[in-house]
Amino acid sequence: MSAGALLRPRRHNPGCGRGVSPSPRGAQVARRRTTKAPMSLVLPNASIKEMARTPLDEKTFQRFCELIYEKAGIKLGEGKQSLVDARLGKRMRKLGIKSFRDYLHLVEQDNSGDELVELLDAISTNTTHFFRESSHFERLRTLLQTWEAAGQKRFRIWCAASSTGEEPYTIAMTVREALRDVQDVRILATDISTKVLRLASQGVYTRQQVSSIPAALVSKYFQRHQTHHLDEPHFAANDELRSLLTFARLNLATPPYAMKGPFDVIMCRNVMIYFDNVIRAGLLAQCERLLRPGGYLIVGHAESLSGMLTSLQRIEPSVYAKR
Repeated sequence: MSAGALLRPRRHNPGCGRGVSPSPRGAQVARRRTTKAPMSLVLPNASIKEMARTPLDEKTFQRFCELIYEKAGIKLGEGKQSLVDARLGKRMRKLGIKSFRDYLHLVEQDNSGDELVELLDAISTNTTHFFRESSHFERLRTLLQTWEAAGQKRFRIWCAASSTGEEPYTIAMTVREALRDVQDVRILATDISTKVLRLASQGVYTRQQVSSIPAALVSKYFQRHQTHHLDEPHFAANDELRSLLTFARLNLATPPYAMKGPFDVIMCRNVMIYFDNVIRAGLLAQCERLLRPGGYLIVGHAESLSGMLTSLQRIEPSVYAKR
């Protein structure tokens, strides 16, 4: 798979999708965090008060902002302190850490890089649903059918922000419905978050999550599961979709990316809004490199390449072509 040579990821297998984690500098991890009361124990008020975490102070917040920008390119502006407090607070409770400074020290000193990944998982926003901004998938269908009619048989698509999988599985459904021959189709789906990649690789969704998929496509491409430990039926993507997909971890803020392309279509939607112009410029340059001549870049409806240095030609709002 020349277009998906991201560390040469294996074809999709359930439960896979973790890539190589970045390794922050540091040495050892402090140990004083893991004592937990039994789940059934009701703590007195004094004990509960003792467990309350120290509020996130401005200096520590700024250091978290610097670290998150340095490692993921995500720009956290003013007014995000309460968001960071809430999201990291959940992780700290799980570890038994009461001080944000202690947690920051843990992340910076964790030589394995695992806790940095957990931090980025906690901070990342993963809002998505099937057929979100549906006009993009109509455009994709038209492109695929036009290229196939012209004799093209090999297709490569990159979904740059997989999140929990709704977008790449929507791409896979669009491919299946558009093309007569899918023998040489590959879809690479990447994300910085190992947590969402695990969910995406499983490809299992609730009734509410699949409600935005046309009923005929749910019946065709998903298997309904009802088990005693689930309150409601769940729907698992079938092998017709899963066989087209490869999931891998990728940090868009650290170009150059370890794949060669070329891709026919890159869908990098609702990502650049979280980056500043420096990170956007690097991301855009990589998209241009990885697109084949005549290939298309599709961004989110709220995004634009206006004012950015690019040779891509605007076809319509949020759709660009490499000439």
